[in-house]
Amino acid sequence: MKVIYLFLIRMVSFLNLFRKKRNIVYFMSFDSNVDFIKKLAANKPAKSRLIVYYRDSTEAAATDLAAFGIITRPFKDNISFVLGKVPQLMGARLIFCDNYYAFLGGLFKTPKMKIVQVWHANGAIKKFGWEDPTTDQRSGSDKRRFQAVYDKFDDYIVSSNAMGKVFEQSYHANSDQMRLLGYPRSDAFFDEEAIQASRERIYRTAPELKGKRVILYAPTYRDDGTFKLPVGTSKALTSDPNAIVVIKLHPVVRDREDAVREVRNPQIRFYHQFSTSDLLTVADTLVTDYSSVVFDFSLLKSAKSVIFFMFDLEKYRKDPGIQNDFLDWLPTNPVLNVDDLAERIIADESSDFTEFNHKWNTYNDGNASDRVIKHYLELFNS
Repeated sequence: MKVIYLFLIRMVSFLNLFRKKRNIVYFMSFDSNVDFIKKLAANKPAKSRLIVYYRDSTEAAATDLAAFGIITRPFKDNISFVLGKVPQLMGARLIFCDNYYAFLGGLFKTPKMKIVQVWHANGAIKKFGWEDPTTDQRSGSDKRRFQAVYDKFDDYIVSSNAMGKVFEQSYHANSDQMRLLGYPRSDAFFDEEAIQASRERIYRTAPELKGKRVILYAPTYRDDGTFKLPVGTSKALTSDPNAIVVIKLHPVVRDREDAVREVRNPQIRFYHQFSTSDLLTVADTLVTDYSSVVFDFSLLKSAKSVIFFMFDLEKYRKDPGIQNDFLDWLPTNPVLNVDDLAERIIADESSDFTEFNHKWNTYNDGNASDRVIKHYLELFNS
């Protein structure tokens, strides 16, 4: 079925090859670039249209964009997309993608169409693409399909040479495809007015957090669908009796909240109405594992400390894999068991993010969106 689907994509895109290239398309599977998309819409050439194709998980963000006057359409890999959307897609001069999109492997692309990977994280602890150890177990046809998608990207917007190297290794990209412009999504963590507004919004709903040490536990999901924490995790997280622990699980494993709660504990709270980015603005301590959330948290002036609770480190090294040198650049050494987690929380020592940010957030300074828009809208003058 995948082969047939990609064949249809290629056929329909070829039949629409000569459509005039004047529009901008954004494929959205994460909701963290809404402000950038709005700014892009406000600055686009008068004769071009901006169309956002969104996955179901970002419907709320799409509704926000639609209210702003931006064209939004749901995206699914199906025949409706092939016949109804691909012809329109072939009218794009510029296509932004924030993730891997399989249909690109079949798209008949011309030199007048630029496809840009804007990704969804400032850095990477986990491996992906060709660096994922499980890729070796794939069939030859799967590997060719993957590379066909990777080869469609002209540019990669990155915030550091380190992330550029990750794409070079993970997607077999070339160094001259890396655009050191900074991640647009990072601008929000430099906007003090927006940060303060976020805090006030949270405090209105959760006044109990104000004046307290807030520990945010935000682990990543596991690709195998498991999320079983070591016994005693909730007790360790609440080791500081004066702190409130806010749990923010990945949407994929949100139904596993009881695995963290263990027993009803008044120190543990869940605020589903707030995004992880919002909750970072009130957090003093971030407890995470292999998630990219640390690359955002480290940009906040209010960020005090981070703890990497990697209880399944050896298993995770094998699947999906971790960057080989991660121990060299993490701002603090990981903890592997609940006793050490409790000890680290009680100690409440500050983390130094200076070298970490120098490596991964080199070009994130609050002005990335402006640089990206200026760089890519020049295409419409050529």
